[in-house]
Amino acid sequence: MPEKQELKSMQDVREFKVAKERIFHSATHEEILNGLTSDLYFVRTRQLLTHAGKENTPVTAEIFCSSPGILTGVEEVLNLLKGRDISLWSIPEGEEMGAKEVVMCIGGPYDQFGMYETVILGMLASASGWATAARACRDAAGDKPVYSFGARHVHPAVAPVMERAAIIGGAQGCSCILGAKLLAREPIGTVPHAAILIIGDTVETALLYDEVMPPDSPRIILVDTFKDEAEETMRVVAALKDRLDGVRLDTPGERGGVTPGLVREIRGRLDLAGFKHVRIFVSGGITAERIPALVEAGAWAFGVGSYISGARPIDMTMDIKEIVGQPVAKRGRIPGLSNNQRLVRYL
Repeated sequence: MPEKQELKSMQDVREFKVAKERIFHSATHEEILNGLTSDLYFVRTRQLLTHAGKENTPVTAEIFCSSPGILTGVEEVLNLLKGRDISLWSIPEGEEMGAKEVVMCIGGPYDQFGMYETVILGMLASASGWATAARACRDAAGDKPVYSFGARHVHPAVAPVMERAAIIGGAQGCSCILGAKLLAREPIGTVPHAAILIIGDTVETALLYDEVMPPDSPRIILVDTFKDEAEETMRVVAALKDRLDGVRLDTPGERGGVTPGLVREIRGRLDLAGFKHVRIFVSGGITAERIPALVEAGAWAFGVGSYISGARPIDMTMDIKEIVGQPVAKRGRIPGLSNNQRLVRYL
């Protein structure tokens, strides 16, 4: 099938073949636009309506969410549908939405957007779930920064989508390069345990980092690789002194993880040694529920991974509510359009 040719019939579906030289399983932009990630029954619907001469019937459809959260994914939906003969209203991206609230309304000939119901709902559901989890972490952290470290927990094809959604939700940044660049930001991060293990010593790694990295790269050093975290922190402080911006704790669960007691001890030792400017960055199994106690103990910033990346999507549902200007609805729904004054016209 040529690029930019939408699926229009079951014959098109049967004729589509996956190229033998295909490298990755994720869909390309062209495949999404062509309808290859849509549910099959929308192809059947398109073929039936075309045969009946009703494919361009004017309809208005509403999308509502199953639970409260932060609406995200609107920009992708707009990019998917722009240039088509439709109208689109939406709650602005990044705003809160209530349970069962209508978050988007699309009107126009059904064939102009019906094929993409699966795609639209998926774009909104996943991104809104990630953004909502990030907002929970931000609220728990107060004025302390939260960064999304979840790219390693999802397929690389969607990692940038997830990291962008986290920032929309409230994270101050992310580690995924493309995720940050999508919002014209710079990614954040220092070095992993691998670098320290290969170099062989935390202090030697810290000195190399200070020598090699640009001056505007914060000197934040991971201190849980070889020795006790408090001991390693004081060794790094002695080596970098005022050049040290912070230490990162990423103690594995096998050793009890990062606890408020550990943070409190290191904060106390730094303060006693006269290094109150050195901040404590914590990561590894961080959740919104764990953050307040870590803040109280002296943590300055948080790297959050699976709590954001593993967030459940917020289910979205699309219903046709008008056909040729007349109110209509399936059983269980109220016919006619909802009156949500928060919707803003985009298309």
